[in-house]
Amino acid sequence: MTVLEVRRLTKIYSVRGAGRITALDDVSFTLRSGTTLGLVGQSGSGKSTIAKILTQLETPTAGEVLLDGRPIPRHGRGLRAYRQQLRMVFQDPFASLNPYHSIGYHLERPLRLDHVVPKRDIEQEVRRLLQRVRLDADAVIDRRPHELSGGQRQRVAIARALASRPAILVADEPVSMLDVSIRLGVLNLLADLQREEGLGVLYITHDLATARHFSDEIMVLNQGRVVEHGPADDVILRPQHPYTQELRAASPDPERHFATSTSGGAA
Repeated sequence: MTVLEVRRLTKIYSVRGAGRITALDDVSFTLRSGTTLGLVGQSGSGKSTIAKILTQLETPTAGEVLLDGRPIPRHGRGLRAYRQQLRMVFQDPFASLNPYHSIGYHLERPLRLDHVVPKRDIEQEVRRLLQRVRLDADAVIDRRPHELSGGQRQRVAIARALASRPAILVADEPVSMLDVSIRLGVLNLLADLQREEGLGVLYITHDLATARHFSDEIMVLNQGRVVEHGPADDVILRPQHPYTQELRAASPDPERHFATSTSGGAA
């Protein structure tokens, strides 16, 4: 079992004209393979800062991140091995894919860089990955990102994240830029992959309804601090902190939201 530990993470930015801004304040949590942790909060709560630190796009001011008990290496093969174990699915599937390259190229690149399969098997593995995210390989492998729908592009982004065979996926608002009618299909795909591949998934969202139905645990952030953390049903149905209660009151009813969403299709 792979275990990702975040210990007392703090991130402070120095902003000209505004002084020091605390984006994260003493945040701790543990994510194990085979489970999904929903990270919930409004814009500016610190959710994306956590994702950036986990993927080494930002450096924390204090605290540490450990994978299987070992701190993240700062450089060299150790850092590369860490990045192979933890992959990110970004919010915008169009911006995260290079418009000049084919879908096949996007999936071939991590396979080659991380030496996942022998060179002779790369094309076969690309096709397997596309099938894994429920896309017709023959129909999309030679296309460019702009020739696909938003839902198809996000499935390609998920396939690319899976190419290196990671243990942990960080999904940062993975369906917020997709049409409502196709969001459930992508979320169901992520849930199936998490279960079948034994992945640990950090599901970052502002949507309490999907957080409840697609997470084992939920952690609520407010202004960079953890205000509530526990089993998904307990946090959403019986919130203890006033901020979580406000989020719950301001959001659509999770039961009604989910029941309505299940009538939608996938693209």
